[in-house]
Amino acid sequence: MANEVIEKAKDNMKKSIAVFQKELGGIRAAVANASLLEGIKVDYYGVPTPLTQMSSVSIPEARVLMVTPYDKSSLDDIEHAILASDLGITPANDGTVIRIVIPQLTGERRQEIAKQVGKLAEKGKIAVRNVRRDAMDTLKRQEKMAILLKMNNVV
Repeated sequence: MANEVIEKAKDNMKKSIAVFQKELGGIRAAVANASLLEGIKVDYYGVPTPLTQMSSVSIPEARVLMVTPYDKSSLDDIEHAILASDLGITPANDGTVIRIVIPQLTGERRQEIAKQVGKLAEKGKIAVRNVRRDAMDTLKRQEKMAILLKMNNVV
């Protein structure tokens, strides 16, 4: 029974770490990363559609993302969705693809990213601590229950 609790805690901790890693991947640095565009939804014929489902995202250069839509008529919708996102990047539409140049980091932006990473790290630590605390509480309850059952000669 204790092994089940420990295994469940391990699984939950792995999930918490995976969430942290995903959030960390969404932070915009000076390097192009396709995961920057994962959370963007495009209003495509009145339906909010994830950008990654309606286009391919490639990285031709270290600081350039290139979005190639499957349907060329959706270029303007994609451009508006990227502009509306809070990423602070400006897309360039050339009629067939959208290019996004990731700007160099300023000192102020570096500090902002450091704060953001610190907050995410703390949130991740708290999530893992909560899982560990819950597992320990469960094990203590099970131990108390076993002692009570033994005292009452139920076992």
